[in-house]
Amino acid sequence: MDCPAQMTTRYQSSEPMFGAVAPGVIQDAFFHMAKENERRLSELCEEAGSFKETKIVEFVFLLSEKWNLTEAARYEAIEIFERFLLAFTDQFSRCSRAKGENSNWDSVKEQIEGIYVLRLVSCIQLASKLSFHYSIVNNNMVLKFLTSLGFSYTTEELLESELAVLKALHFQINVPTPFAYVEMLLEVLGYNGYLLPTKELQDMCKHLLSLTYLLRSSIYETLLKSSIENSSPSELQLAKFVSVKEDLMLLAVGVIGASSFLLNAEGWIQVVEYLSDTTGISVQSVVESIYAILKHIIGSAGDEC
Repeated sequence: MDCPAQMTTRYQSSEPMFGAVAPGVIQDAFFHMAKENERRLSELCEEAGSFKETKIVEFVFLLSEKWNLTEAARYEAIEIFERFLLAFTDQFSRCSRAKGENSNWDSVKEQIEGIYVLRLVSCIQLASKLSFHYSIVNNNMVLKFLTSLGFSYTTEELLESELAVLKALHFQINVPTPFAYVEMLLEVLGYNGYLLPTKELQDMCKHLLSLTYLLRSSIYETLLKSSIENSSPSELQLAKFVSVKEDLMLLAVGVIGASSFLLNAEGWIQVVEYLSDTTGISVQSVVESIYAILKHIIGSAGDEC
């Protein structure tokens, strides 16, 4: 039987443990995540993805680094915050229409300007609690950070802020993250004998996923133009492209493919075929996703594709 010290080390380890889960569980989990991804895409609103701006991503990444949060937690925080703002915007618009008032993004920003940072930090705090066996962000840490920015909040106000986020999202905050899709797809590829998941590959995927989020606008602009073969997309094409931008499986495929290319350029075509066969995403879409990521992350190196 493991001693407490050994158990603590095991649960706090950040090393990848691919192949530790039974094959049947892996396949079931992958199919469930694929269906969940399709369900999400079918329910997207037109504004989905609007609040994953570079400044927000940078803020979350830096603060997550400061508080030693997991990779999953940082993306969970971004997803929670965006979903909160979408819910807030929708509710504000409904109230404005009921009062016969016009609502626009400027009026929405006025409403949240005073609580913007507080709500964002609350989303990071909530995300940390979903990974309870890792580092949890407590109220003292949050108060100290907010004070350093010149804000003055009480513990009660922090709790009220968390509750406001939870209520807006109907207490449903545990949603799939892009990092989870990357790890699951690596696991499936390894199980099927397509691509051996290693720490080197996982580290590269983590790095590229972070960069992809930071360069999100540029990457998806390239992907949009290549998919429609037009430098000036119409409003209808932009609306339809929302589902592409929010497709976590496509993102995972692009990140894994781009990472594999950087680690072993000679075998990248085979990896593209593996990714296509496993996910059902066309080879062309996989290649376009990889190209868009490489183009903006390493510039001309992406042209070698």
